[in-house]
Amino acid sequence: MGIKDIFSKIKSPSDEEAGEGESFMEVGEESEANKINVRIETLKAYSDVDRVQDMVRDSNVVFLRIRELRDKDINELKRAVEKLKKTCTAVDGDMVGVDEDFLIITPKTARVYRGKAA
Repeated sequence: MGIKDIFSKIKSPSDEEAGEGESFMEVGEESEANKINVRIETLKAYSDVDRVQDMVRDSNVVFLRIRELRDKDINELKRAVEKLKKTCTAVDGDMVGVDEDFLIITPKTARVYRGKAA
């Protein structure tokens, strides 16, 4: 939803309705369809990747804790991250590592801000 969409929903009543010295603005209600869900999940095993992929395909932003799998088996974590990267590419999403403990995975409808490009 862009700024134009927000301002197009704002309605200003006529001066007759507002009365002297008062002015009101009505803002339309947001529908549930326009909201993006943010999920916080933990990657405990490689088998959890399928569940995370389904969440991203369903337009959820996923904050994925990876520390548990990293401590258990680093090679399995690498395989899981590669599979998630392929899914992000396929759905035109975005993925970024935060610290050493989290991945943020977004669908096509969201992007991770990385600062201004030089």
